[in-house]
Amino acid sequence: MRTFAAQLWNKDKMEKVIITGGCGFIGSHLAQKLAEWNYDVLVIDNLATGDLGNLRQEGIRLEICDILEDRFTPTVLEFSPDYMIHLAAQANVHKSIQNFLYDEQVNVRGTLKVMDAAIQSKVKKMIFASSSAVYGKPEYFPIDLQHKIRPLSPYGTSKYASELYLSLAKKLYQLDYTILRYGNVYGPRQNSKLEGGVVAVFSTALAQNSRPVIYGDGEQTRDFVFVEDVVSANVQALHHGSGKTLNVSSGTQVSINELYRLMKSISGSDIDPIYVPGREGDIRQSYLCIRETEEALQWKPVTDLKAGLRKTFEYYQSTVQDGKKEDEE
Repeated sequence: MRTFAAQLWNKDKMEKVIITGGCGFIGSHLAQKLAEWNYDVLVIDNLATGDLGNLRQEGIRLEICDILEDRFTPTVLEFSPDYMIHLAAQANVHKSIQNFLYDEQVNVRGTLKVMDAAIQSKVKKMIFASSSAVYGKPEYFPIDLQHKIRPLSPYGTSKYASELYLSLAKKLYQLDYTILRYGNVYGPRQNSKLEGGVVAVFSTALAQNSRPVIYGDGEQTRDFVFVEDVVSANVQALHHGSGKTLNVSSGTQVSINELYRLMKSISGSDIDPIYVPGREGDIRQSYLCIRETEEALQWKPVTDLKAGLRKTFEYYQSTVQDGKKEDEE
């Protein structure tokens, strides 16, 4: 087990948290925040999409391990966590369509392994990262928790199956949980090559002075939520929202065209995007109702879209500049 810095506090008096997928975009921000708040954090990640460079905060332990490996459960039991936050997933919708067996293996069987380890460890609670993809094509807006569940992909189906298993685990094995259905999360460290990262794609293109691609006419809308707000929802869920399933997003919508106009303004660029035909199966409009989340978690998103986009663009701009310096050297 690797440790990124010497532990400067008495771990016996701290609550322990395991984050699966903690080297990834959301997971690394969450690990950093929990470590700052003196939680004893163990990240478990197979580095399939995560990056070691994302873990920069002192006091974070790392075990490079796949949740499907035999040694995963012994690793969890040895650490004896108070909480488990399950973020590790196959999160690409199109890949789930191309290979639904792999999607099931990671997202359903993998989640069951995490649940089993949590039950054996007698954790106080498990937090599960689900997705608004469980809703499918919206019938009304904003999408609330009473909306029908009709996923359009194996990815959305696998997330909902895991939700059902968690509900059963609470009844059968007294495993407490909170399920968080994410909207479109954005922010620093998001991989522009992975699905759902339109802000990362735009940021990288503008930082490189190149034209990004917009699918369709750009008038489709999404509910963008800054990663720091998602992190605070997870932290609140450790001690609130027992047995609940909740939406986590901004509760507002913005078109892709408006998003790009904001980012052009922030970057000072005059580059126009390239419009290509829309992708089959893409949802035209989407935004979530977060009223119940605000009440259950005593939480609300606080990051203004323009402020979050500015932080994100500055991150990608510095990353591109650092890459150029390395190439010159």
